[in-house]
Amino acid sequence: MNMALIALTADAAKTQDLVTLVPWTFIIQIINLFIQVYLIKKFLFKPINEILEKRKNLADKVIREARQAQEEADSLKSQYENSLTSAHAQAASIVSEAQKQAQDKADLLVKEAEQQAASIKAKATADIEQEKKKAVNEAKDEIGSLAMEIAGKVVEKEINEADHRKLIDDFITKVGA
Repeated sequence: MNMALIALTADAAKTQDLVTLVPWTFIIQIINLFIQVYLIKKFLFKPINEILEKRKNLADKVIREARQAQEEADSLKSQYENSLTSAHAQAASIVSEAQKQAQDKADLLVKEAEQQAASIKAKATADIEQEKKKAVNEAKDEIGSLAMEIAGKVVEKEINEADHRKLIDDFITKVGA
């Protein structure tokens, strides 16, 4: 059992060496830690911070350019809308003027057509009247010649009732023709 106790004591001494704080080792480890932090800060954080700053500046620049482009686009859009509105107004004015001119031309054509129709009607009426007078004069001449012919026949011979009827029928036939 002594042996076991000695072994246990030796183990306890080793464990105590591991748990014990040696001041020089502790100071060297702290100095080592500070050196590592300094080196990490100088060679790792500083370049990373510079890269991050460059990226931030680039992103800010892109955002500024995007805002500027948006403002220009809005300006162009408003100019486009103004010109489009102006074009619509001008197109409406042109259409209105064209409709007015077309209506004026249509009214003029209708007026001219009415005048031509009245002129043709007046000429036709005059022609009909003239033809009517001509037909009446021709009928008078025909009737006069027939009357003279009948009168000549009546004078040449004495007419009985049958002959008188025949002369009248002949006269009516000739006048009808």
